[in-house]
Amino acid sequence: MRFVRYAGLFVVFAWFMLGGMGHFLNTEFFVQIMPPYIPYFLHKPLVFFSGVFEVLFAMGVLIPFFRKWVGYLLIALTVAVTPANVHMWLNAEIFSMDENALLLRLMFQVVLVAIIWWSTRMPSRDSQVPQPA
Repeated sequence: MRFVRYAGLFVVFAWFMLGGMGHFLNTEFFVQIMPPYIPYFLHKPLVFFSGVFEVLFAMGVLIPFFRKWVGYLLIALTVAVTPANVHMWLNAEIFSMDENALLLRLMFQVVLVAIIWWSTRMPSRDSQVPQPA
């Protein structure tokens, strides 16, 4: 079971590390998906801000001492970026993307939150030692 949790951590790490790096490598894409109700002058700073935290939190899941708290922060971050993903799904034609693919991506966020929660609450080695009766 521990191996499966580590696999979950790898998914979380890779998703946020690659996604965070994408904020800097493909900034204009992330600026473009910002919902229009957010003032335009904030789009680029928010893209960089969220990219920095995605990278930092991805690294944080690798450190057992911080893992649980970083899990909370990654869940909050995932919820915070949901409006951009909803905006993309509702306006798929603007992004020349398949509406169903964007809906699947949005639904994957629920799965991602579950993976984050489950994999960042790994039991310590001490809790696996049988206790005397």
